[in-house]
Amino acid sequence: MRGNSQPPDALDWERECLRRAQGGDREAFAQLYRAFAPRLYAQVLMPRLGQRQAAEDALSETFRMLLERSADLDADGRSLYAWLARVATNKALDMHRVRTRSARALANFEGLIAPLREGAESADAVERDATRGRVRETVDQVLTALNPRYRRAIELRFLEEQPRELCAARMEVKLGTFDVVLLRALRAFRVEWESRHG
Repeated sequence: MRGNSQPPDALDWERECLRRAQGGDREAFAQLYRAFAPRLYAQVLMPRLGQRQAAEDALSETFRMLLERSADLDADGRSLYAWLARVATNKALDMHRVRTRSARALANFEGLIAPLREGAESADAVERDATRGRVRETVDQVLTALNPRYRRAIELRFLEEQPRELCAARMEVKLGTFDVVLLRALRAFRVEWESRHG
């Protein structure tokens, strides 16, 4: 596996593969992927993310960045691994931030729709049913006011209670993209909810 301090022939190989990949040579890009991906996954992403799917998503994003930014990389005598490791670390940090924000947004959302849940506490069944009816009506109104993509993300994840992976598949996006869409959807939901109950 190629690392940070490489002999000139290894660095030349990296630069040549990169140059060919920029020209559309898929095999050259595949060679770079095979050389660096296992180490990035095992040493950078899994220790930071701890989940296989998240690490794979971050790895994919890291190599997408390599394709997009390869023309801007300067050949300063260092291995591409140093640049890739920095990008991978940043992707992992971004995912942590999204997870944290998503957890807060989810807690807020769950608090808003708590009366819809089966175990909602109330003084009596009539009052509980009336509360559920009002909350359900407001939820429906708020969802109708949202961007259709946001509405679908919330419906799949919370009203249909589908796992994240299935939600992403049904929306035809990557799991990481679904997480970002859901976070934005929950924020939009809260803003719309508060505009009605402010």
